[in-house]
Amino acid sequence: MRFLMVGAGALGGYFGGRLLEAGRDVTFLLRPRRAAQIAKTGLVVRSPFGDLDLPSPPHVLAEDIEAPYDVVVVGSKAYDLESAMDAFAPAVGPDTVILPLLNGLRHVDRLAARFGDARVLGGLCMISATLDDEGRVLHLNDMHGLSYGERGGGRSARVEAIAAEFAGAKFDATLSENISQDMWEKWVFIASAAGLTSLMRASIGDIAAAGGRDVALSIFDECAAIAAHNGFALRPAAIERGRAFLTAPGSPMTASMYKDIVRGAPVEADHIVGDLLGRAPSPAPSAAPSMLRAAYVHLKAYEARRAREAA
Repeated sequence: MRFLMVGAGALGGYFGGRLLEAGRDVTFLLRPRRAAQIAKTGLVVRSPFGDLDLPSPPHVLAEDIEAPYDVVVVGSKAYDLESAMDAFAPAVGPDTVILPLLNGLRHVDRLAARFGDARVLGGLCMISATLDDEGRVLHLNDMHGLSYGERGGGRSARVEAIAAEFAGAKFDATLSENISQDMWEKWVFIASAAGLTSLMRASIGDIAAAGGRDVALSIFDECAAIAAHNGFALRPAAIERGRAFLTAPGSPMTASMYKDIVRGAPVEADHIVGDLLGRAPSPAPSAAPSMLRAAYVHLKAYEARRAREAA
């Protein structure tokens, strides 16, 4: 089975590197700058589960794709999705499946509109990773999970075939028979954490120390209610895990969106927070602005200031 990893950033570099380590047929779709960097340094991964130094990982530029791949794995940021789709379009053939690892759900609609609904699987990953200034993939926690499955539920020959390829690779791969529910539950968690830590400009522990437990639970419960409104009520374990995580005393955790704000980088405001707000039931005319909406306005104000300063 031939895999095309779209990019060799934190996600693509980590999971693609692990698949190469396991002897799988993996090619990275790179932009010229990243291709030049990897030509010099190779693909370097630093991880608690073992480091990787792959001197010449197979890679291709968009204009050099000559044939379809069996699986296209997409781990780009949401704001790069349009250019990513243009780049990997030549790799999509009649039997290609697309496995996206982005947070939220808007990307699924965009991929389905471009390549056909039947081609797009559901997927998510649980990992904290980043690229350092030298282009190395730094794995920052003790999780490296990747879940995937048919968005309509159940199993199929194609996801079973992917499961066989993932078996033996050094990450936790899960063929989920309820991936849409899994994706909604992760979306609620990500939107809550991003909205909370970005709005407060603080870690979970600092917010708890300031007496903000009720604030954290308010934004989580609001996000969970939106999921329920859309037919994906959170399971009890997800509720317990989310509420505990977002109120943990002393936790240094901040969402990656907050970290992006601190370093002046683009954020996925519309994809993660705005799209979730757009799926909420319409509030009563007299209703006070929600915590999630306050977080969204904060993120959009940041984007406006960033755009103005860049002009």
